[in-house]
Amino acid sequence: MNNPATLRATAEDQAARFPALLARAEHLAGAVLLGAHGRRRAGVGDDFWQYRPAQQGDSRRRIDHRRSAMGDQEFVREREWQIAQSVMLWVDQGASMRFRSDPKLPEKADRARLLGLAVAILLQRGGERVGLTGTALPPRSGTPQILRLAEAFCLDDATDYAPPEHRAMIPHARAVFISDFMGDLDGVTLALTKAADRGVRGVLCHVLDPSEEAFPFTGRTIFESMGGTISHETLKANDLKSRYLERLAERKAELQRLCALTGWHYGLHHTNASAQSALLWLYSALDTRTGAAA
Repeated sequence: MNNPATLRATAEDQAARFPALLARAEHLAGAVLLGAHGRRRAGVGDDFWQYRPAQQGDSRRRIDHRRSAMGDQEFVREREWQIAQSVMLWVDQGASMRFRSDPKLPEKADRARLLGLAVAILLQRGGERVGLTGTALPPRSGTPQILRLAEAFCLDDATDYAPPEHRAMIPHARAVFISDFMGDLDGVTLALTKAADRGVRGVLCHVLDPSEEAFPFTGRTIFESMGGTISHETLKANDLKSRYLERLAERKAELQRLCALTGWHYGLHHTNASAQSALLWLYSALDTRTGAAA
């Protein structure tokens, strides 16, 4: 049975994260200009978006005669797409995400939560509905939904490696998975396969600590999982470097292969890099018009 004092301390710690995460996500989202995504797409709506040259197959009724009269070319008046889209988020809360190699660096979980909430804020401002994968928090619009997401992102998962949630995928929606993807890839494969079957396209954001990329360990080293379930001691850590880097490269290649097969985008982000640049890429990759890739 859990100790009441421990439960209270844990609850207070999680509650303390909530306002700080929300403030940082709002600040980060504010640094990204709207307009490259969200409702700024051609489609059904009342608001003017842009003029474009008429193309073969365009109905004559779509020609804007006033704009066309200004020159020798016919133009079509396009409107904004005002049908809000649904975007489902999965941010890995597993224990492995609580790793950082240096106190000056953010934990992988902290960076993942920040990016997840910031992109949700941008999507919500662009007229999208955002929520979590699964059934706990279906996509909705409005500021209260952002508060619910921030609260959900502040909860930790006790497992070492949390698999992505694949239930209740909304047909033809979009999705964002943010994780270190250090666990078994079967869960990722299942989630992306089910998403593809329902016409869901999205983005995998692979978050790593720089030490996980460089493997700077030498001599006697004890490697332990953040959840304490796995431990390995070696006297010559440097002898493991080439094998580790080879397996990491294989994992990246497998994630990229999965994304290519299912129509998703793959992006790699290190916690010592700019969160703003990662958000810009993530936001752009979600735009179905750009075909962005990392």
